[in-house]
Amino acid sequence: MFDKLKQIQELRKIQSAAKEEKTEVEKNGVRVILNGNFEIEKITLNPELAKEIQEKILEECLNEAVKKIQLSLAKKFSSLI
Repeated sequence: MFDKLKQIQELRKIQSAAKEEKTEVEKNGVRVILNGNFEIEKITLNPELAKEIQEKILEECLNEAVKKIQLSLAKKFSSLI
């Protein structure tokens, strides 16, 4: 029973740390910052690029940022196993 309580406490610590986790992806002047709750904290666009190009780059940046956060969280949670 105490092992389960320890695991729960450890899980809460990891969840708190995950909230503080941030990742940044930048491509061609388009930048995205995403936190551990998968919330967008900041988007910076490059006004020198055409709208369609910025949209595509923004999509790529967001997808890459999500993957980075997922990998980071997976590593943290794997320590519980």
